[in-house]
Amino acid sequence: MGLGFSSSWSLSFCVLLVLMSAEASKGEYSLQEHEDGGEEAMARKHIHTHMDMSMRIFFTITELKVGKRIPVYFSKRDPATSPHLLPREEVESIPFSSAQLPYLLQFFGFSQGSPQAIAMENTLRHCETEPIEGETKSCVTSLESMLDFSQKIFGLKASFEVISTKLGEKTTSLLQNYTILKLPKPISAPKMVACHTLPYPYAVFYCHFQEGENKVFEVSLGGENGDRVEAVAVCHMDTSQWNQDHVSFRLLGVQPGASPVCHFFPADNLIWVPSPALIQD
Repeated sequence: MGLGFSSSWSLSFCVLLVLMSAEASKGEYSLQEHEDGGEEAMARKHIHTHMDMSMRIFFTITELKVGKRIPVYFSKRDPATSPHLLPREEVESIPFSSAQLPYLLQFFGFSQGSPQAIAMENTLRHCETEPIEGETKSCVTSLESMLDFSQKIFGLKASFEVISTKLGEKTTSLLQNYTILKLPKPISAPKMVACHTLPYPYAVFYCHFQEGENKVFEVSLGGENGDRVEAVAVCHMDTSQWNQDHVSFRLLGVQPGASPVCHFFPADNLIWVPSPALIQD
């Protein structure tokens, strides 16, 4: 599940292959993978529904046992139509600021108030919010900046590797019950950097490191439709600093700090851990 890196990044192209990224033109963007050509209100409703569905990834640590059934939504995206990572030299020539949104909308050819414009504004404002207590964050817009951020967290001389959720051949973008098939395997990760995709014309990742205890697991899941997913999951043992309106609290019926919160990572998210990340039996 992992690919290793030293402080010299000579294997950058391997990560590019993992991400299936390629240079994108500024006209290739399609919000949430596609546009249906309908009314703007319908598009907004589609986005809202998609976002709600994509939140079905949370569970409690007590559920992390063989035979437990958990409703999960794994989104399966087409790499050919998903936003791609751009080279650092190219992306640094494009402003990345909510103050520059009018220029950016013109640059990418999106009208103000369109679903794409709303998604871009939300992403930019999310990236500009202050981190919570104990969090170090960065919205990275290139492979190089992602590696720079991870190196900052792990140390200049540290080696680290990337892991991610692996979807099965039968995986579809469908909410269904998944059963834990085997004893979840802890991954040795005293530190971890989680990088989550954000909607934008090119690939943008919200990467962050949270102080405190986090437990990382490899979990084998079997879906009701026969699907098999090798998922990466993390359990945040202390959520006392989280916003009380965080969606996980509503879904799980818990309060901040009252219980660990766990979640599966979507397949297009990346988790960086120190190398070697030994799997403990």
